[in-house]
Amino acid sequence: MNFALPILLAQQLPAPDEGLSALWYLGGIAAGVIFALVVAVVAFMYGGIWFQAYMSNANVSIYSLIGMSFRRVNSRVIVQGKIMSMQAGIGSERQSGITTSRLEAHYLAGGSVPNVIRAIIAAHRADIDLDFDRAAAIDLAGRDVLEAVQTSVYPKVIDCPDPKRSHRTTLSAIAKNGVELKVRARVTVRTNLEQLIGGATEETIIARVGEGIITSIGSSESHLNVMENPDGISRAVLARGLDAQTAFEIVSIDIADIDVGQNIGARLQADQAEADTRVARAKAEERRAMAKAREQEMKASVAKNRSLVVLAEAEVPKAMAAAFREGNLQGTSGGDGRPKG
Repeated sequence: MNFALPILLAQQLPAPDEGLSALWYLGGIAAGVIFALVVAVVAFMYGGIWFQAYMSNANVSIYSLIGMSFRRVNSRVIVQGKIMSMQAGIGSERQSGITTSRLEAHYLAGGSVPNVIRAIIAAHRADIDLDFDRAAAIDLAGRDVLEAVQTSVYPKVIDCPDPKRSHRTTLSAIAKNGVELKVRARVTVRTNLEQLIGGATEETIIARVGEGIITSIGSSESHLNVMENPDGISRAVLARGLDAQTAFEIVSIDIADIDVGQNIGARLQADQAEADTRVARAKAEERRAMAKAREQEMKASVAKNRSLVVLAEAEVPKAMAAAFREGNLQGTSGGDGRPKG
């Protein structure tokens, strides 16, 4: 190549201004210093967490970490969530759907990212079908998704009635023979993840089971039948499908305790007999009062009739006097007693 021509042209050009060169030099130095400061700040703020994500194959870029700061997202929570999901072997982002942007969206919506990730990991270990969308929806609905998964794996026991909610320790039911039974039951349930959103809570389960127990005892002919076969109550209650439209699946209903209470039927009969006695007494008193009133009426009628007799007797002398005056009444003879001829 011929290098002579460029060298000649360079020699013919005017020399650059030394002041302008100094400004360019200082500007370059300042830009370099600023760039170095920015790099140092970024490395100081995000270097450690980015390196942790990189070593865990969590696929979180430095630009995502910087963007989280502007979006007011706790980057450490997001990175830890991705690291837990990757280390647990749930799968890649495409398989599990746990991406950085979706975790950020759930965080900004007010959800608990650690709870959701732990719930998905627990479900994956227990071979329960729970994806990120359903777990996030359950969490945003206000339910504890981790507790729901744990209850699905390990069923929990609910007291019926629950003393903490109703301040009662037993259910009171009356058999057909009138004897009261006080029952305490324990209900074993597991979470139904498919109906957890919109499903009824524990209070509904307790109310339904209590209603079923009371109905079953009330349909028994005698309290002795219930005490002999308490498992009959459990079978009857389970057959009613009380867990429909609830967030739980009833595993079993166990009658923990049965106590005999009062004989409500005998007490009601005694009360009824006493009430009947009072009614009979009231009716007898009514009849006695009516008899006395009738007696007084008859006495008044007798007095009236006597007064009429007296009045009639008083009219006899008047009639005789009037007959004498009119000559209708003749005197008798003085000797033989025969009337005069």
